[in-house]
Amino acid sequence: MLPTAKTPAKQDLADLSVLVYGRPKSGKSSFCSHADGALFLATEAGLNHLETYQVPISSWEELLDACAEIAAGEHPFRTVILDTVDNAYRFCSEYVCRKHRVDHESDLSYGKGYSLVSNEFTRVLTKLSLLPYGFYLVSHAQDIEIETRSGKHLRTVPTLPEKARKVVLGLVDMILFVDFEPYQDDHGETQFRRVIRTKPTNAYEAGDRTGRLPDTLPLDYPAFIEAFDANPFRDQ
Repeated sequence: MLPTAKTPAKQDLADLSVLVYGRPKSGKSSFCSHADGALFLATEAGLNHLETYQVPISSWEELLDACAEIAAGEHPFRTVILDTVDNAYRFCSEYVCRKHRVDHESDLSYGKGYSLVSNEFTRVLTKLSLLPYGFYLVSHAQDIEIETRSGKHLRTVPTLPEKARKVVLGLVDMILFVDFEPYQDDHGETQFRRVIRTKPTNAYEAGDRTGRLPDTLPLDYPAFIEAFDANPFRDQ
């Protein structure tokens, strides 16, 4: 059962899990729609401006059904996009509460409800991430107050509840923060362009376990692919 050779590093984006998060209408879904063989599991409205393959998801049961069909493999899709993972977590909580006939997770004693939701959420997301497809999770952004030894400051993070956020951040290979970067145009006026942040700072959550991406990229899928393909893998 023990391995006799090292597992090679994954070299294809279609093998990775990616979290894309940012402010509303910042272009997250448009960016993800350019992924190879993209299929959206759409848990909220917002894709009307895009021509995409999508499955409307309004409950955890519907998400489970879609996942089972995806896992069966009889389809042409190569990238699964959960848009948004925030709503998926809410559906998971509602599912667990219905199953145990309570109104809220806290109604189950000794933190049992929170554990059941977290375990179910983790189980399904982990299974999706292990399928032979790219897996993108889309979330919104929020500013939270962080307290450190040097004082308090605001940090931009995904809008998931803390426990769900920890699950997602631990699961994905990349955390891409869609941000707005100021620049001076030809007339000296300040304009803003949409960019992707890939490295963590005190100001925002981001990350790239592959080590292939520069700190900042334009919000442009071909540029993202070019940067990923241009650099060799190195573990972070």
